[in-house]
Amino acid sequence: MKNFYRLLLLLTIFVPINIYAYSDYIIAGGDNIGIRVNTDGIIVIGTYDINRISPALEAGLKEGDKLVTVDNQPISSIEYLSKYIKNKSSIVIGYERDGKRYETNLYPYKGKTGLYLKDSISGIGTLTYVDPDTHIFGALGHEIVDNNGNMVDIMSGKIYTSNVLSITKSSIGNPGEKNATLSNAKVLGNISKNTIKGIYGIYDNLNYQNLYKVGTIDDIKKGKAYIRTVLDGNKIEDFEIKIIDYADTMDDTRNIVFEITDEKLLERTGGVIQGMSGSPIIQDGYIVGAVTHVIVSEPKRGYGILITNMLEEAEREF
Repeated sequence: MKNFYRLLLLLTIFVPINIYAYSDYIIAGGDNIGIRVNTDGIIVIGTYDINRISPALEAGLKEGDKLVTVDNQPISSIEYLSKYIKNKSSIVIGYERDGKRYETNLYPYKGKTGLYLKDSISGIGTLTYVDPDTHIFGALGHEIVDNNGNMVDIMSGKIYTSNVLSITKSSIGNPGEKNATLSNAKVLGNISKNTIKGIYGIYDNLNYQNLYKVGTIDDIKKGKAYIRTVLDGNKIEDFEIKIIDYADTMDDTRNIVFEITDEKLLERTGGVIQGMSGSPIIQDGYIVGAVTHVIVSEPKRGYGILITNMLEEAEREF
């Protein structure tokens, strides 16, 4: 009997159990949102000459570099850097390029560096979900990137209300986009994480409508489903799609392949467009995923991420 209890105890200790705290039912989004994030460090977006010489180019700096320190002090903003170098003729810039850290000497000319810089990034996207218990939200289904396609390290950020003004249609080889306002009038939530599977944070004002059961890979099937998004103003609508294929790949944002079958949506957009990223995918009463990418060669088709991948990513971040 003692040996039996010892065996039971060992089984209890060593059998792995994955426990996630997200709710069984979550609020499906579809809202068009404005996004503004403050970068961790400031990003070089270009260079210019001063008296035919560019201090930036002479220092070896180029577009896409992230400036993180000046004379070994963290750079918090463009304003901070401008004030710091005002009366200096020589500074040491610490910067990151392709994930590696470097230092270089930069010689400002009358407070000018020859650098065009930015310390914030703005855009639009679609809210995917809000967990009614934790108030954690997820959006986009993929990362925010800079002009060079690199994921942006963020210090803070917010999501805002946004209205869609017009649509630029997709065509083969040319993804379309939503043309929308980016309003500071109403803050919807605070962004704390930018990851390869979306942006995440805490939502401020919950609306407990549109609760859907979380669908796992076992709940998905090929065939009819819907995406929820905004094409005009702030009106959320459901549009029919067909799920063509799906796979449970934890490290990917292309778990679902779908095709738009809704004639109204195709007439308005020509297919998947930029700004749809994050649009919830609904099937048989489950929220199963979110739109992430257009297939450029076939704009009627797109990719989606599993909702469970987004929820588990949020769990790791919070």
